[in-house]
Amino acid sequence: MIRTGRRHLDRIAEVRAGRRPEKVRYPIRVRETRVVRTAMVGTGLLRVTLGGPGTAGFEAHSPIDHVRLLFPDPDGSLRLPEPDGDLLRWPRPAPVSREYTVRRYDPAAGEIDIDIAPHPGGLASDWALAAEPGAVVHVAGPPGGLFVPPAYDRYLLAGDITALPAIARWLEELPRSARGWAFVEVADAGEEIDLDAPAGVEVRWLHRGDRPPGTGGALARAVTGVEVPGGERLYAWIAGEAGEIKPLRRWVRDVLRLDRADHVVSGYWKRGVADFDDEDEHPHEHPHPRPHEPGPEH
Repeated sequence: MIRTGRRHLDRIAEVRAGRRPEKVRYPIRVRETRVVRTAMVGTGLLRVTLGGPGTAGFEAHSPIDHVRLLFPDPDGSLRLPEPDGDLLRWPRPAPVSREYTVRRYDPAAGEIDIDIAPHPGGLASDWALAAEPGAVVHVAGPPGGLFVPPAYDRYLLAGDITALPAIARWLEELPRSARGWAFVEVADAGEEIDLDAPAGVEVRWLHRGDRPPGTGGALARAVTGVEVPGGERLYAWIAGEAGEIKPLRRWVRDVLRLDRADHVVSGYWKRGVADFDDEDEHPHEHPHPRPHEPGPEH
């Protein structure tokens, strides 16, 4: 069940103290932010740090919280969603936007970190590469998050470079006693970054080499080689190119036989498709509440 209102922090605490993952809705806002700085994180991610008065009161409580960066239409006009209580009312057609994980929020500094995987011709990628300190960008969200209580025996995290910001935050926020695996497919060792993983979580970097992103099947081959001890409770979170993770949807369902609440397999992007929306293809598996319809969220 998704709940809203001022009690969302209490509800998050309740879910974290329980046994089953649940989605919790936050009051969603549109914020005007300014670029504070940009910096590469490894050779595969560009970190855009946003700040300014508009970040006051921002909330990001889940490691897979997402926001939408809002961009002008082709004619240069900027159309923003309007407040509607704790939700947003989106104009039609939907404004131009792209969705990204909140890598870090520092309320003391008033800073939000967004890590973007640069790629030729990407709208947000091109913007981030050219962004100078002081550049204005509007941010919508997060609309809420999925909360996974520390009630599992093991955790399985897997994804490509686009999922690395979320995996990094997952690893930071897992209990230090957690056990499991984290698989990350990157181009080469240059894209590997420092991760604060619990000692019991094995991190495996998979190098794609010269193969184009979203091809080759290395992630699925590696992940399906995991042997989960019998009788243990597993939580799995997997994200990446939609075609590459398709075999993992079947594996989680048919081999691991995980309950729906015990896993998320999410297509973050799809080769040849701009602003791909995985919820359109797999509405029951989408980990993020969408309380601000009409308008895109993934």
